[in-house]
Amino acid sequence: MRLRVANPSFFSRQAVFACLALLLLAAAGEAGAQARRPGDDPTAYLQGKPDQEHGRKLLDAFRQNGWGLGGAYYLEFELRVLPRRGDERTVPGRMWGRGPMTRIVLQPGMKDTERRLLLQVGAESKVWSWPAEANNQPGSGSELGVAALFRPLAGTDLTAFDLQMPFLYWPDFAYEGVAPVLGNRVANVFLLRPPAAIRALRPELSGVRVWLDGPYNVLVKTVQFGGTGEPIKSMEVRDLTTVTVPSGGKRTDEQRIVKVVDVRDEATRNKTQFVVTGAALGLELSPALFEPARLAEALSPPADGVQRVKP
Repeated sequence: MRLRVANPSFFSRQAVFACLALLLLAAAGEAGAQARRPGDDPTAYLQGKPDQEHGRKLLDAFRQNGWGLGGAYYLEFELRVLPRRGDERTVPGRMWGRGPMTRIVLQPGMKDTERRLLLQVGAESKVWSWPAEANNQPGSGSELGVAALFRPLAGTDLTAFDLQMPFLYWPDFAYEGVAPVLGNRVANVFLLRPPAAIRALRPELSGVRVWLDGPYNVLVKTVQFGGTGEPIKSMEVRDLTTVTVPSGGKRTDEQRIVKVVDVRDEATRNKTQFVVTGAALGLELSPALFEPARLAEALSPPADGVQRVKP
């Protein structure tokens, strides 16, 4: 029996930049005809000279067609902090998304520790934070500078840079060709190099490699690299789940969305796991909810329609 999908691109394209994805959300569908067979040499898919003009068209399509599809959404999630040594812990979170804007709350309702973020992705990417940083007007959100993008959030290895993924729009990139990813899928691979503002603050970051799923052109994996080419941090979609999407009247459709994304510090081997625990799709959310000045206002989850996601 084949899964019926309302719109294979709806959730993957809108939320990939903020759900880790990151990184991160894969659409439903079967592997392409070039899926790797057992015993195949993974490096074989990168042999030959990649067509840079073809790669540019693929990346441009990803950048230009990522918005305006489907409706708004709401997610409930957990950030599971899994250190190589020490105690594990969980940070709860909520997320609202509409087009290129995503509003995230970490530790909602917890006095003195709740943190709110507003992400705008694209060529003109920005991040706002509440509580506001020093020297900003009390009661409003503050726009984060480049340095603040790399600060850990809520005691995890996750940063605003990881959530926003501005590297997807860096102009300096190379198309590296096609390679296997996630076991039985193939992806177009790009290496993007940081602009001067990032290099000045993070000289150890030499580039970010991204994998765009071949059939649907959605992001499924990223790896940040150091100055000598060593991996610094990786992010990868690990599991999907299926939820229903209202389609009018009594009709509903099914949509596969991300369920688990792993974020790993390659030096310490500490891992932060993003796990979706509830979802509501096809919502109508006012653009005003995604204004920086509204960050100081608490948002409540949708009154109904939040579907629990099984562990």
